[in-house]
Amino acid sequence: MGRVRVGTLSVHRTQVNIVFSRGHFFKSDATIMEHHAVLIIGSGPAGYTAAIYAARAGLNPLLYQGLQPGGQLTITTEVENYPGYAAGVQGPQMMEDFRQQALRMGTDIRYGIVTKVDLNAHPKRITVDGQVELTADAVIIATGASAKWLGLPSEQRLNGHGVSACAVCDGFFFRGQDVAVVGGGDTAAEEATYLAKICKSVHLIVRRDELRASKAMQERVFRTPNLTVHWNSETDEILGGDQVEGVRLRNTVDGSLREIAVQGFFVAIGHTPNTSLFQGQLDMDETGYLLTLPGSTRTKIEGVFAAGDAQDKIYRQAVTAAGTGCMAALDAERWLAARGHA
Repeated sequence: MGRVRVGTLSVHRTQVNIVFSRGHFFKSDATIMEHHAVLIIGSGPAGYTAAIYAARAGLNPLLYQGLQPGGQLTITTEVENYPGYAAGVQGPQMMEDFRQQALRMGTDIRYGIVTKVDLNAHPKRITVDGQVELTADAVIIATGASAKWLGLPSEQRLNGHGVSACAVCDGFFFRGQDVAVVGGGDTAAEEATYLAKICKSVHLIVRRDELRASKAMQERVFRTPNLTVHWNSETDEILGGDQVEGVRLRNTVDGSLREIAVQGFFVAIGHTPNTSLFQGQLDMDETGYLLTLPGSTRTKIEGVFAAGDAQDKIYRQAVTAAGTGCMAALDAERWLAARGHA
């Protein structure tokens, strides 16, 4: 674990022995309760940007990185659509750059998963990893969303090597090539028509004999000449060694198999916002995305703000997540200032 030091901390007028390690206070013979002005939950572009702004405002934010430090970009290869990286950047490196900047500004960044919250308490009460308890005046939620996957081993193996869950993010790399999109809803239809503008051909793989997408999106699909819909089809296997080379489809009616040569495979069966922790406390839409007041990142609870993909089911881009992270920090700073926080 490395070197630790033992000291004392005065908590609610009680002297207790504690052990300091990696920035945490661990319980010895009494419950320790840290307090922070701003707590940020999540460490993608939204969380790190919120941390940068909050730290620059002198709020000394604490950020817990969560289950996937750096968010979805840590499983992305090349990023070429984020301003400031003229030659592009690898997703993990980009998130490390964000982290280093947040650290340089003075953010307290810790490993750990927030497992329980009481956002209606004053101040808010938070439990990390089921044991570390702390309080905060303001909380910024930047827990993101996770793409839904098919669950194939080949899908996991080739993720970032031809397999993607974001056409807008990665479609550029397949310009002039043949690609496949799996899904039958609005997201799949939108991604397929987007890719059709830059790719040689697009194969839309649909499990049923009809699309679930809106009528308007269906019409766009059917009007696109280089887009072929494969009805009653499911993905049996994604083919390729180091890169995607094709996809094997299974007919859901007769079980027959066939292969299609493609260089890109896009999974568009939806995303799941990482917001289950806040059920029953914050307002959400029918799919679990957090609802914020128009024109802000404020939730229905005073002092609680939401940023990034946890509240954005439309754009889901690194740059928009970073933008709402900035907004959340500014909203939190103004909220605290209005209540006399120095």
